[in-house]
Amino acid sequence: MSMINGPRRTLPSFECYVPYSSGNYGINALVFTAGDFTVWYSYKTPVAFWSPQTGKVIRENEWGPTTGKHLNAIDSDKSKRIRGTEFEKLLLATLF
Repeated sequence: MSMINGPRRTLPSFECYVPYSSGNYGINALVFTAGDFTVWYSYKTPVAFWSPQTGKVIRENEWGPTTGKHLNAIDSDKSKRIRGTEFEKLLLATLF
């Protein structure tokens, strides 16, 4: 890596993380990646994230079966999931 040009940077990206048979539903299960930070969404709500400092953090399902399907696609081990209030505090602390 050249120090003259600085560290290698990539543009943020997003993709669907649930294999729906119709592409119309993929918009509801998106994962966004920017550098070393990744956040998974169910609809418009962040439900999991990953950073080098925290590893993967997944929130409990507080909604319904579709979000449950999204959470299981991220990681099916429900014992790893944390309460929504704790998740939000940790996400905000990681971002800011």
